Amino acid sequence: MKKVGIIMGSDSDLPIIRKATDMLTSLEIPFEVHVYSAHRTPDEARDFARSARENGFGVLIAAAGMAAHLAGAIAANTTLPVIGIPCKSSVLDGMDALLSTVMMPTGIPVATVAINGGGNAALLAAQIIALSDDALSQRLIAKRSADAEAVLKKDAAICAEFQ
Repeated sequence: MKKVGIIMGSDSDLPIIRKATDMLTSLEIPFEVHVYSAHRTPDEARDFARSARENGFGVLIAAAGMAAHLAGAIAANTTLPVIGIPCKSSVLDGMDALLSTVMMPTGIPVATVAINGGGNAALLAAQIIALSDDALSQRLIAKRSADAEAVLKKDAAICAEFQ
């Protein structure tokens, strides 16, 4: 199975990344996590992206706040799918990061999830990897079923309370 590479621009993004790593762990997907800044460690970020395919990665997730150039910098240096997580900061409630992540030029795509959307980034990465992994595809189907069942149990409890 291909690994997921997770890069965060700062360790302050770790709570958001934990949502992704918890999801990947629950789906039995191997991953690595690194802190590389598009601005402070551009060479390391570039080198990681350029060698990702030969190092066994299938999808990369990049999380950053504010100017949020990390996902674009990673995508510029690989043809692997890159998923950007814009992180909320005290400035503009994360809208700056969202716009920086989603507004990529033609030829350098970055799939972008919601602000602080670590869980969905992991699920999107899983769906991409599952295109060539039937066992993972079945785990995703089971997760969807369990999620639906949990909502229906909550519905039943609410209905019982108000009837």
